[in-house]
Amino acid sequence: MENLKIVDYFFLFSLVSIWAILLINIILAISGYVYYLKNLNFKDEKLESYPFVSILVPAHNEGKVIGKTVESLLLLDYPKDKMELIVINDNSSDDSKDILQNIKIRYPKYNFTIINTDNITGGKGKSNALNIGYQVAKGEFIAIYDADNTPEKTALRYLIQTIVRDDSLGAVIGKFRTRNKYKNILTKFINIETLSFQWIAQAGRRQLLGLCTIPGTNFVLRRTTIESLGGWDTKAIAEDTEISFRIYKMGQKIKYVPQSVTWEQEPETINVWIKQRTRWVKGNIYVLVKYITNIFKGKQNRVLFDILYFFSVYFLFLTSVVISDIIFVLSIFNLVEINIPFNFLVIWILSYILFILQVSITLSMEKGEGDLQNILLVGLMYFTYSQMWLIVALKGMFGYFSDAIHKREAKWYKTERF
Repeated sequence: MENLKIVDYFFLFSLVSIWAILLINIILAISGYVYYLKNLNFKDEKLESYPFVSILVPAHNEGKVIGKTVESLLLLDYPKDKMELIVINDNSSDDSKDILQNIKIRYPKYNFTIINTDNITGGKGKSNALNIGYQVAKGEFIAIYDADNTPEKTALRYLIQTIVRDDSLGAVIGKFRTRNKYKNILTKFINIETLSFQWIAQAGRRQLLGLCTIPGTNFVLRRTTIESLGGWDTKAIAEDTEISFRIYKMGQKIKYVPQSVTWEQEPETINVWIKQRTRWVKGNIYVLVKYITNIFKGKQNRVLFDILYFFSVYFLFLTSVVISDIIFVLSIFNLVEINIPFNFLVIWILSYILFILQVSITLSMEKGEGDLQNILLVGLMYFTYSQMWLIVALKGMFGYFSDAIHKREAKWYKTERF
């Protein structure tokens, strides 16, 4: 080890970083499994009286999916006199307005409001649409669903029953599943990814640290909480992560309720997937930069882990993988020589096994998902889907810093529906 060159130090740095992230995710997966076991005895304990809830659905050119979403929300298993549905039809140029109006005519007895914005009042992204909606909402609690969602009938009721019983909660979140998972291999990968995210990043962090983040759909906020926060940050294109951080900074908690389930449509083409995920990366980097500068203000003990976790994923892990890949390729062509006395093949095989083990643990927590076909898909994901994330992360980072340098406002990309 005495004759190590600079390339060897770079390689060691990347190796340690990659393994550290893998081990953290294994710990989170195990913690998520503990959370899963604790929730196996979930009881549907109904309230004697339910509070009034306002359901907000921001929608921009969602004609292909908005009809099914609205009807599923109107038919939720929740007292009809204690809920209102508000759809913010945000500067749509398709037939969304007509579809919504026809549904309103078919359901005259339901408390259903349509807000049609134009290019002056709307068309500025999801955060702006949500701000417009909650300002006219009457509910003690605010529920949010994306325009492509089909929630299960009990989804809202489970969330409300949880938040009403715990005054420390500023928000409660449910689970989202992939509605079109059988469409192609991409949607099958996304299905596995979303399940992993929710049982590792959500349940694992909740069990280990009492921490989880709002996923963007199928969640409920206290009205007092959103009013104290002054609404959603219109500059944030990952508004869910951003508002989660602010909830924790003000001293409130967020709880994950996996029994509350909604089904959503995921991207069916690589191009749409890349655009959506790039927006996620740019949005999360915005949140990271915003809160790193204020890390020691307010109650940051819970937020601190997520800040470090985001930094590790988007900067440390990404940098390490890129460095190790470059050095590996250069060594194949004998352009550099690695002098570290490790068996790299054994290390790589171990990391591959860890990846499969980690994701397989999460699949075992979902009925019908832990089959052999999905386990084989996990093995394939390592070489394909996971590598695509590197491209997305680099693209998102470049886009964020390019916008910052040129002082451009981040543009909202609406996921194309099918």
